[in-house]
Amino acid sequence: MSRRVSLPGASELFGGAAPQQTRPEKRQETRGAQDGPALADRAGATGRSRTAVVEDRKSSGRIRHDTKITVYVTEEELLGLEQTRLALRAEHGLTADRGRIVREAIDVLLADFVDHGPDSVLVQRLRAAAE
Repeated sequence: MSRRVSLPGASELFGGAAPQQTRPEKRQETRGAQDGPALADRAGATGRSRTAVVEDRKSSGRIRHDTKITVYVTEEELLGLEQTRLALRAEHGLTADRGRIVREAIDVLLADFVDHGPDSVLVQRLRAAAE
């Protein structure tokens, strides 16, 4: 007789399989003369402007994410991120983990880049770092 204990799996413990992740449908947009020449000029080879791409994308918030990247930060950056998280909670009553704050920051930075291009904060900071 074996002394091994048979344990139930996660699906048995939590009542079935995890809910299926749904992805938003991609909108099919065509840009042309009805949108005006300025918008048509900004459209790339795909026929979509940079602004349209960012407008379709909103911060993902608190969902399961399929893609992961690793970002290395300094002690000071990590401390600043943690202080920001705590300040959001203490001063504004907002609860957010570090990942959520980073995703929101990325969303804001990309929107600024689309709106301001060469005058964006991202371009200015990267230029300053390169000098």
